[in-house]
Amino acid sequence: MKKPKAIIIKADGINRDEDMVFAFNIAGADAELVHINDLRSKSKKLSDYKILGIPGGFAYGDDIVSGKILATEIVAYLGDEIRKFIKRKNTAVLGVCNGFQVLVRTGLVPFGSLGNMDVTLTNNDSGHFECRWIRVKVESNSKSKFLDGMTDQILWYPVAHGEGKFYADDKNIKRIEDEDLVAFRYVDEKGNPTQDYPANPNGSINAIVGVTDTSGRILGLMPHPECFVRVEQHPNWRRGLIKSPQGLPLFQNIVKFVAS
Repeated sequence: MKKPKAIIIKADGINRDEDMVFAFNIAGADAELVHINDLRSKSKKLSDYKILGIPGGFAYGDDIVSGKILATEIVAYLGDEIRKFIKRKNTAVLGVCNGFQVLVRTGLVPFGSLGNMDVTLTNNDSGHFECRWIRVKVESNSKSKFLDGMTDQILWYPVAHGEGKFYADDKNIKRIEDEDLVAFRYVDEKGNPTQDYPANPNGSINAIVGVTDTSGRILGLMPHPECFVRVEQHPNWRRGLIKSPQGLPLFQNIVKFVAS
């Protein structure tokens, strides 16, 4: 079976691009790292791919606010290509950390309204950069197409962000909850969603870690599943308590979805 092609966007300041390429490749995709300028110049085309990945880091130094410049670039120069890409029913989009910030600022999540920003990711309540492993729980009723076999699981993922607080007004939060667009939540030691620091590293409303769009094919989250696709990447792997890489199933599910 031919491997589905994944395009991982590169821009100045992004630093988790190769990690995402590696994750998709071991999950069964044919992932390629492509600079945003190659898409703008048309030397590379989104139409040749089934998966679009926007990795973490600090695109363009997070000038203005995190992810803003790259989001503006995507909407202004690639808007038509993005619309055609997501209109196809067998495509997937994943944005992690800075990539999630980009998806939010393009409007692709949570409501798929390209060019219209309905929610935001803002400064952590702690007032500083958070870089550590945290617990997240997979929503049981999420509309995301990429959580098969993962629902209700509590996973360890690393976070590394200074602007990760998910925030929206009451109307949009209600819509997100009512339409089952939440994919992951921060949880405490008992597995309960929490607003309490440090289990919730940024103060996200309703402990929201990541959200999908209304189609279930565009997913953004703050933690880094691509940094846990090998058991040895977990800091306590030598104790034998970690039996499998908890970030890998997400990438496998995305590849399985677009290949079906």
